[in-house]
Amino acid sequence: MGQPTLILASASPRRRELIARLGVEPAAINPADIDETPAAGERPRDYAIRMAREKAQAAASEDGFVLAGDTVVAAGRRILPKAEDAATARKCLELLSGRRHRVLSAIALRAPDGHMRERLCETTVLFKRLSDEEIDAYLASGEWEGKAGGYAIQGLAEGLISRIQGSHSGVVGLPLYETRALLKSAGFQIV
Repeated sequence: MGQPTLILASASPRRRELIARLGVEPAAINPADIDETPAAGERPRDYAIRMAREKAQAAASEDGFVLAGDTVVAAGRRILPKAEDAATARKCLELLSGRRHRVLSAIALRAPDGHMRERLCETTVLFKRLSDEEIDAYLASGEWEGKAGGYAIQGLAEGLISRIQGSHSGVVGLPLYETRALLKSAGFQIV
């Protein structure tokens, strides 16, 4: 029997690039379209896991395994939004300036028979204290668009981060160590 088929439930080019680093090529890309509104009082880690699970379920297929992920930026118990406008990105960056926050990257792997496996990666990130000029310059770059917490660690923001404890790939959007372990446990051949 050959390698199982994998469907990636994400339109994110970053997730496609990251999974390729494991030597895995999805047979299909099937982004899940679900309501991503946090439930009242929902904690960030519970929200991240629920989103990954619901995305995997929404993209379910009898033709193969479905891998879905969700990345949540949390300041305390507060879930920061995906920045869709510069004002939201500015508020996120001002909140994160000079303080630690957590990035929770959850992944879920749904088997064709419906069995669900999931993992959660938690990374602590510390931004330097950001000046208004640094925030303005970052906003002008446009990298924040559509990014959880208003920043992309794989770009200019990396130069504003003084410390990271955990998974860099998890902050980008797909924790490779956890993804590799999940895929291997499902029978995927990975070096």
